[in-house]
Amino acid sequence: MNLFIEFKSLLTNIEAIMKNLIPILKTSLSLFLVLICFSCGKKKPPEAVAEKNDLLKVVPVNYPLYYFADRIGGQWIELAYPIPSGIDPAYWNPDEKTLELYQSADLIIKNGADYAKWTENVSLPSSKVVITCSVITNELIPLDQMKTHSHGNEGEHQHAELAFTTWLDFNLAGQQAEVIKIELSRRIPERSEALTANYEALKRDLESLDAELSEEAQRLKGLTLIGSHPVYQYLAAEYDLNILSVHFEPDQMPSAEQWASFDKIINGLQHRIMLWEGTPTDDIRSELSKRNVQIVVFEPCGNKPPTGEFLTVMNGNLLNLKSVEL
Repeated sequence: MNLFIEFKSLLTNIEAIMKNLIPILKTSLSLFLVLICFSCGKKKPPEAVAEKNDLLKVVPVNYPLYYFADRIGGQWIELAYPIPSGIDPAYWNPDEKTLELYQSADLIIKNGADYAKWTENVSLPSSKVVITCSVITNELIPLDQMKTHSHGNEGEHQHAELAFTTWLDFNLAGQQAEVIKIELSRRIPERSEALTANYEALKRDLESLDAELSEEAQRLKGLTLIGSHPVYQYLAAEYDLNILSVHFEPDQMPSAEQWASFDKIINGLQHRIMLWEGTPTDDIRSELSKRNVQIVVFEPCGNKPPTGEFLTVMNGNLLNLKSVEL
């Protein structure tokens, strides 16, 4: 009997202990689950970093192509632009470290039309290269002759056999941009819809530039313009402008021989209008003023501008053309 009473008392104590223990176990379980969720959440940033590291690495050979790729690829690509400011990318040569950057990229965007000759003299994986002029080969303009001269920091060189500032024809620029869109969509198909939307927005901007320039060109039709450098071939061809080119640099006073040749060109012109890649020095401006020559800065924008971007530079070029007095 005493044994039975003791056993019953033991069961009562165990029951009391269990009643007190269950809430503690529930609380511990809840804390355990919270810790699991928290630790899972803490793993998200590394995943985000990994995703960024997986972005397509893209390197272009000039600024217009950089701008097009940036507008189209946006956040879905990792875009690099290693070309120093103040030089013409057409005649630039990368150093060993920069060349490695190109060679290690996932996509190298070339202009074509003999632009950036250095790309033909180094080893670049063909599977990583896209040539944006590949769809406009019938529109490329051959040059009549090769001339050797100096371009400031670029030193003495010869112009290519093809005119290469293709993007100054905004229709051709749009086609070059489309090649970039197609190539990016092929390489990151999961972003194809966003890439296409970005391209369409860029295309509308280029079409707007094209329409405005076409209208302004009508006002200048029939006139002979002087180009300070032979970089305006596509501008002339697309917008029906008559542009004769010389080889003047905005920061170098032309020689007496060059001025004599220039005087022969402008002799007899009722309207003397000269397109410049950059603002000429005061001394040059003074000489042009003596000859009643209107200066129009029309930047090809081959390299990244000090301020603004491709669209603002081109709109500035349009405003400068509209300022011409007839």
